[in-house]
Amino acid sequence: MKILILQNSIGGLISFRKEVVQAILDEGHSVTVLVPQDGRMAELEAMGARCIATEIDRRSTNIITDFKLIMHYRKCMKQIRPDVVLSYTIKPNVYGGMAARLCGVPQIVNITGLGTAVENTSLLQKFIFVLYRIGLKNAKMVFFQNEANKVFCEKHRLTPNCGRLIPGSGVNLSRFQVTDYPIDENPKFLFISRIMKEKGIEQYLDAAIAIKKELPLAEFHVVGRCEKDYAGNLNDCVKNNIVIYHGQQNDVRPFINSVHCLIHPSYYPEGMSNVLLEACASARPVITTNRAGCREIVDDGKTGFIVRQQDSADLIEKVRKFIALPLDKKRDMGLAARQKVEQEFDRNIVVKAYLDAIHKVVKY
Repeated sequence: MKILILQNSIGGLISFRKEVVQAILDEGHSVTVLVPQDGRMAELEAMGARCIATEIDRRSTNIITDFKLIMHYRKCMKQIRPDVVLSYTIKPNVYGGMAARLCGVPQIVNITGLGTAVENTSLLQKFIFVLYRIGLKNAKMVFFQNEANKVFCEKHRLTPNCGRLIPGSGVNLSRFQVTDYPIDENPKFLFISRIMKEKGIEQYLDAAIAIKKELPLAEFHVVGRCEKDYAGNLNDCVKNNIVIYHGQQNDVRPFINSVHCLIHPSYYPEGMSNVLLEACASARPVITTNRAGCREIVDDGKTGFIVRQQDSADLIEKVRKFIALPLDKKRDMGLAARQKVEQEFDRNIVVKAYLDAIHKVVKY
């Protein structure tokens, strides 16, 4: 079979879907990936996949630009003649769906998250709803990463009635392994994400400021690409020794392994938080919000703590509660987190779901 994959970034594909690509290749099928130009394309090509540079402006609402993307997808499908299209993220899902429909190619969609424009009532939301209904009308399988997204899409009739839940992108339990828990007396916390408001960076900084006043030797680390709006705030906190900023990193494992707890105060419309899965797989407790895509990963009080969204005071209180725990209790929380992801979020579950879906959708 010929498999065509559409995604908006090479990093996301390699970090969270590489095992799916490898499993498809191992079955003897060919894989072509349409993704924006990136130096990491060589990693996929070394596996045996073919990459075609495809320009995607994730934030653009320019009709002409988006129409060109649809036509590019259509042109590539006409040339490649894939047996099935796998798509991830909003524009590849919707515009790839339109192209697949024009070319008569079956599509398997992954709703990796809805985004604020879809969830928040507005004229833009109504327009996006129309695009979803047109683009995904002929999808043969729709994977949802959490129940809330599935209910939302079905309620608003955005997707056909062929959806099923999978545990996000799952987590590679071989890559993210249990490591020795830090024995430092001074607590170390970590935030990994794009540095943007909806990911909870303001609440994290508030917590860091408050806790540093009480425990000056506590450490608050930040990893991720900084959006322009927050560069100033982040730099101020670095200068004042509130946080330690490490920039964007291709491998987050050393940072997770060096801390006692990961904090993810996101209120962004997540699919399933990969950073939470990776921290739990590394046997680290987590503190996160009561938000779809986050709360499913945490057993409150057992593997970490759940806090209210956009509530700095609640986050500060939960951080204090975590700090007060004995070291062995913190370690046990991390081990319980590992056990939970082993049972519920193993990436092999996702790989099997994709192979089953491809075999079901493609007509020989």
